[in-house]
Amino acid sequence: MRLLTILLVVLCLLGSPVQADSNRRTVIRDAEIENTIRAFATPLFQSAGIAPDSVRLHILADKSLNAFVADGLNMYIHTALLLKTETANQLIGVLAHETGHIAGGHLVTLRDEVAQAQTEALLAAALGAAAAMATGRGDVGGAIAMGGQELAMRSLFAFTRTQEQSADQAAMRLLDATKQSPRGMLDFFEVLGDQELLSVRQQDPYVRTHPITRDRIEFVRHHLDSAPGGESPANPAFEAMFQRIKAKLFAFTEPAARTFARYKEADRSVHARYARAVAFYRKADLGQARPLIDGLIAEQPDDPYFSELKGQMLFENGRLNEALEPYRKAVRLLPDSALLRTSLAQVLVELDDAALQREAVGHLDAALQREPESAFAWRLMSIIHGRSGNMGVASLAMAEFAMLTGALDEAIYHAGRAAALLPKNTPSLVRAQDIQTSAMALKKKMRQKDPRDR
Repeated sequence: MRLLTILLVVLCLLGSPVQADSNRRTVIRDAEIENTIRAFATPLFQSAGIAPDSVRLHILADKSLNAFVADGLNMYIHTALLLKTETANQLIGVLAHETGHIAGGHLVTLRDEVAQAQTEALLAAALGAAAAMATGRGDVGGAIAMGGQELAMRSLFAFTRTQEQSADQAAMRLLDATKQSPRGMLDFFEVLGDQELLSVRQQDPYVRTHPITRDRIEFVRHHLDSAPGGESPANPAFEAMFQRIKAKLFAFTEPAARTFARYKEADRSVHARYARAVAFYRKADLGQARPLIDGLIAEQPDDPYFSELKGQMLFENGRLNEALEPYRKAVRLLPDSALLRTSLAQVLVELDDAALQREAVGHLDAALQREPESAFAWRLMSIIHGRSGNMGVASLAMAEFAMLTGALDEAIYHAGRAAALLPKNTPSLVRAQDIQTSAMALKKKMRQKDPRDR
């Protein structure tokens, strides 16, 4: 049991339980936060020889401080980490470290090492059982089994420590290549290093999955003396972007009173006013929220995220017609954003005006080209085509939605309905048939795993 516990902890660093874990926690989708993190990470990805668009970034709403990479090219960042880091350089240091894990192929090698540790532990258990039977002494067999498990655990821990050191070394190379200071990474490690003195229950998960040893801290400190980036602060533009997403995230996740206490009215910085605008909007106080966001738009008219927030404020307070133009402006300013296009399409769908249907379909088509796994976009697409009587396309969109949300019975039904309605020899018909086949295969696989479902 002890070895199993250790293996599960290690797998949380780079392993496979991520999909289930993600299902238990809310995934945060915000165009500004995602694009800011991607802007920080892109130079690191490029220096590591990783195509930036191949890495998927996921923001998890979680109050435990953590970041990790998992199946494929996926990087997960907890909201607590974004709020805990104090500067752009600190966050960039964490991103550099996690990029080091991806570049080093640590997920694959870790799985091999876990499999080896499991094999060694099982072999030790078998030898222990044989010894107990041969000697008639259970204590001898138990000692052999426990000794084998301890050796397997030590081997696994040594391997993960090596991986962490390797990721640190890679992070230094990436920061050097991009002429960014490792100071932020050092500051972050020093804060977490103190947590190793705490009990396991009090430690942040980042400490448990990324052990911050004094040797690692000394390595980064020593490298700082000769680093090309030296003690230089982050790019001022990066720092401004970081303070904005931190203020925005804080205002959206904390009670308004805490936001007002942290970002006081006397603070006229952009990020402080941004946070207060969000807090007032969440209190449904448009009388104070709107002047704040209008003031920010007047100062920075080409900022898509300010216009997006204004549209969101108006939309969620039932002012659909007023919300339309701010969302349209946001999309004009950032046409490649699938999230902004989907939000605009939602407003158009809610207005339920036939004259706006073509515009809504156009935005959803563009969004789904970039994010075909967007369940909400498919749901909106099904509504639009259903209203216009195009039931074959509406059913196909509903099948996509059901498949993405795990509703296999609904996916089979809607895909079958789409297949019966769509024109023959078309890509849409082939897609409907593929969904139906895939959903049926998944159902069969699930029944085989759990006979109670039969």
